[in-house]
Amino acid sequence: MTVWDPILGVLHVVGALAAVLLLAVLGRRLAVLLRQPSVIGEIAAGLLVVPLIGAVAGEDTVSLVLPAPVVEVLHLVGTVGLVLFLVSIVHELGRKDGGLRARSVGWVTVGSLVPALGSGLLLGWWVLSTGDTELRGDAPRPAFLLFVAIAMAVTAVPVLARILVDRRLNGTPVGDLAMSAAVATDMVAWVLLAVAIGLTAGGVGGALVSMLVMAVGIPTALGCRALLRSGGASAWASRFVRSTSLLLALAALGTAVLLEHWGLTAVVGAFLVGLAVPGGGALGGWDGPVGRLATVGRALVPVFFVVAGLDLFSGPSSGFPLGTTVLAVVLGILGKVGGGYLGARLARLPRGEAATFAVLMNTRGLTEIVVLQAGYAAGILSAGLFLVLVAMALVTTAMTGPLLSLLASRRRPAEPATV
Repeated sequence: MTVWDPILGVLHVVGALAAVLLLAVLGRRLAVLLRQPSVIGEIAAGLLVVPLIGAVAGEDTVSLVLPAPVVEVLHLVGTVGLVLFLVSIVHELGRKDGGLRARSVGWVTVGSLVPALGSGLLLGWWVLSTGDTELRGDAPRPAFLLFVAIAMAVTAVPVLARILVDRRLNGTPVGDLAMSAAVATDMVAWVLLAVAIGLTAGGVGGALVSMLVMAVGIPTALGCRALLRSGGASAWASRFVRSTSLLLALAALGTAVLLEHWGLTAVVGAFLVGLAVPGGGALGGWDGPVGRLATVGRALVPVFFVVAGLDLFSGPSSGFPLGTTVLAVVLGILGKVGGGYLGARLARLPRGEAATFAVLMNTRGLTEIVVLQAGYAAGILSAGLFLVLVAMALVTTAMTGPLLSLLASRRRPAEPATV
């Protein structure tokens, strides 16, 4: 019997992976049918499947379907997928060309970032003031407040890019401003995320280590980016796509493991490696290798969501805090839509375009979930507050499409009356 145990274990893991990937496909198709970004269906399906199995069939069934050894493998696979996909996300941050006025980009970035950070601080303060220790968790107060502020400020660049294409807004002034502001906002968010995790892991000393890592890592990554942008490096990457993809994957995973060892998270390592890879440019040599990483990572990311859902199901929970969720959604909308509109008007966009820009900034999507999972894994967020912020991210992202359609219908000129 012992001879067959490893084989049965492998078959169990393969079966679990196949089920997760099938679930992701179903979630994506359902989201598309509902005219929502496919990532919403994928995230919701991954996070809810284990709690639903537990509610219907009981905890014993969950343990039978997903025993500890299988969960360990799934956790590894999901983390690998997350790191590879994040490299492509950060690579996307560097693909925007210049051409926009610095003053306009500055105003819209400040508008979409500062009020959102403020709304996060307000939400964090409210959670602290309730005295609900299960919802608040036990992270240091500065780290907790900083992280909640970050969580409210993130905009999902990949989902935003997809929406701009679907709505034919890419290449328009409002679309370019939205992407530029999202890139700048998320760059700030990644740096602040490292500081928040450092504060949690080692207090002020941990925060200083995190800032040192980012102070050294970001210039190093940008230096590598300049070197890799050369014609020879781009040509080599374009010719040897598979080898380059493998080297990038090893670099990303190695950096992720190293930064985990230093008290940060794997997502910070993926951020630095993604920052080191040049954008498309004229040669576009790096698009192929990064595209392969994105394909593999995108396929494996649903495993990450299922493991996160299992963690929530098996961890302590005091129920779903509906009141806090409503407050988070309201503050999320006010911070992003209200702040984005104000910034766009200060940048002298017309009211209609300013409203469109503000709605686009409310898109959080996958990037938000990644940031939230990093905070949950680092012990900053409790399970309850993680669920609150996930719900806020899904609701605000789901609002984007209908609100854009509403704005478009209001701007559409009335058809002339027939005589």
